[in-house]
Amino acid sequence: MAAAEKTVDLAAAMVIAPVPIGHWLIVLPVVLCLGVGAALLMLRERTTLQACLAIAGLALLVVIDGLLLHKVAQEGPLTMAMGRWLPPFGIAFTVDIFGAAMALAAAIAALAGSVYALSDISPSERHYGFFPFLLFLMAGVSGAFLTGDLFNLYVWFEVLLISSFGLLILGSSRQQIDGALKYAVLNLIGTTLFLIAIGCLYALFGTLNMADIAERARSGGKPLMTLSALFLLAFAMKAAAFPVNFWLPASYHTPRIVISALFAGLLTKVGVYALMRVMVMLLPMGREEFGGLVALVAIATMIVGALGALAEVDIRRMLGYIVICGIGNMLAGVALGSVEGLGGAIFYALHSMVLMTALYLAAGEAGRIGGSHSLNGLSGLWTANGAFAALSLVLFLAASGLPPFSGFWPKVMLVKAALAEGAWWLAGVILLTGFLTTIVFGRVFLLAYWRPAMMPMRVQPVTWRAGLPLTLLAALVVGFGLFPERLAALSIRAAAGLDDPSAYMRSVFPEGGAK
Repeated sequence: MAAAEKTVDLAAAMVIAPVPIGHWLIVLPVVLCLGVGAALLMLRERTTLQACLAIAGLALLVVIDGLLLHKVAQEGPLTMAMGRWLPPFGIAFTVDIFGAAMALAAAIAALAGSVYALSDISPSERHYGFFPFLLFLMAGVSGAFLTGDLFNLYVWFEVLLISSFGLLILGSSRQQIDGALKYAVLNLIGTTLFLIAIGCLYALFGTLNMADIAERARSGGKPLMTLSALFLLAFAMKAAAFPVNFWLPASYHTPRIVISALFAGLLTKVGVYALMRVMVMLLPMGREEFGGLVALVAIATMIVGALGALAEVDIRRMLGYIVICGIGNMLAGVALGSVEGLGGAIFYALHSMVLMTALYLAAGEAGRIGGSHSLNGLSGLWTANGAFAALSLVLFLAASGLPPFSGFWPKVMLVKAALAEGAWWLAGVILLTGFLTTIVFGRVFLLAYWRPAMMPMRVQPVTWRAGLPLTLLAALVVGFGLFPERLAALSIRAAAGLDDPSAYMRSVFPEGGAK
């Protein structure tokens, strides 16, 4: 009878109090994407309704991510425990400014891509799953940005990779299958290295909660260099950093242009996000030890990307190398390790997510109007559509890092941070590759847009399905260029949270540590 009357205090292991209503914003992006994606699978025969529901769902995702970023900016990092089990016993979703800002930028890029897809994706390709794959891809991307558990990060990587495989082969052309093979092999190797590193880390610490790992790693006494090297290699492959970057220009030009745009805007940035989260917040000693190596990788990545873009005549392959060059700029901020350098890398990542999506969509329209994606066959686009040519020029100047557009400010932050650390050579490479990128886009504009048409061309309007997302993304590029203060301040706050994760850890363990 006494045993039956005995009560068990679950307060040490479980969430007893009701979850505040605002905290549901933390997990809602993933729930929304999975729910809408499942509904789209049931509507595969009704492709028009499917498209409308997908666009509405992604528009709602933008609103939710915007509210989440606002809440985190006002209140600090937030945590929601899954299944009511307190961390580190259960899986937690923990969001800070860095994760919330990346999730919002990803949602904006996906919404723009979904609208453009109305003109780029055929009914048969919708029937075979473009919009469900897109929503599941966004579930993986959102989960990766919002999770507070390292194994959960691996799971969301798998979700987005599986979805990306489906999108990459949609259409089943020989070129797509070849590109998908290269994409799959390298990414699966990177995923395997990531999983091995997670297993070794769990053997060392007995936990996979990020806040718990960050606290235990700072106490020292653990052989972390091998783990850091494994994580660095795995995430470098995901982010397409030198020398494991060759899969990107070999695969990103093969699918439909809207799919290439989404990949360029989202997937490599998830790799950069994971690298910064793990190497800066969780394993700072590893980042300090490998800082010189990361700097060399950043330099090589920038140079290879810029020179590769100079050598290409196919605009789609050229943009693949521009993506790689941008990854090098972000890695430069990681190599510096200062709050200013990390802030520049975060600003660059947010800018790049919007800009690279827009550049690929513009390349798709250029190919549609001019009948080719090769600089040898493109000409007279300014005559065919002056407004589209002017919008393209804005995007080209932003990608070159020229004022007054969004690409200028993160490079200023990175160069300033490099000079403050005495890394003048790193600042020099950032400026040099920016100059080379200017030459790349100057060449594109002169040949494809300004050169007189090789044959008579009539004026061709841009449909609203293409013009609306392009105008939206270009407006963000111009807006962040003219008024960069808030985004720069947000990036610095995000970087400070990575450098000093005490607020992140207090969100997960309010009483000061793991039980």
